[in-house]
Amino acid sequence: MPETQQTACAKCSTTTRFFPSMPAEAIKCGQCGEKLFDGQPIDLTGETFHHHLSTNEIPVVVDFWAEWCAPCKMIAPEIIKAAHELEPHVRFAKVDTDEEQKLAGHNGIRGFPTLVIYKGGREVARHAGAMSTGQIKTWVREFL
Repeated sequence: MPETQQTACAKCSTTTRFFPSMPAEAIKCGQCGEKLFDGQPIDLTGETFHHHLSTNEIPVVVDFWAEWCAPCKMIAPEIIKAAHELEPHVRFAKVDTDEEQKLAGHNGIRGFPTLVIYKGGREVARHAGAMSTGQIKTWVREFL
């Protein structure tokens, strides 16, 4: 892994370099000063999706979910637990497919929840259905 990595800030979208060896809670945006990693998946929209995927040098795990989906509600806290343990080596994000139907369609989302891992802006893995925290961590670590 390189000495530094870069990610886009969830608050201001500025691309910021950081040392992955630092504790996630200590890494802040060089522009707005907000924490880059707080253990919560960032919300992506059609306007922000490609920017975040293309500027991240770390894998981005995107949860495509829907408010009415019971398995989506079950996996949400598991994703947060995984984020707390895997950040800053991975960026977790989510897309509300009811709000972003075009984005979901463009990414071939047909079931919920669907987790997709992107590296360098390209999809490298996909999993449909709920998983436990341990299963999420094991799956994601295959792509670090």
